[in-house]
Amino acid sequence: MIELLEKTVLTAVGAMTLTQKKAEDLIQELREKLDISEEEGKAFLQKVQEAASKNQEKMQEQARVEVKKACERMGVVTTEEFDKLKKKVASLERKLK
Repeated sequence: MIELLEKTVLTAVGAMTLTQKKAEDLIQELREKLDISEEEGKAFLQKVQEAASKNQEKMQEQARVEVKKACERMGVVTTEEFDKLKKKVASLERKLK
């Protein structure tokens, strides 16, 4: 449940970032409109991509935190907690035999 929710949120975050093709289209448009050199365009594109990457990482971390909080509020058990419970049940079963 948690993993599905997290993957869904992260997919949405990833879809919001600039794709390589869109970035290249943007730089071509800027080159035409602003009459900048190819080198200036590439430098600008690099800056945009770096900013988008940093922003995506921040958004992914925020999404993870929010998913974790939502799961805690709903009472969803983490994988770690579930594994501990399984071990405890197995231990109790062995004691009963």
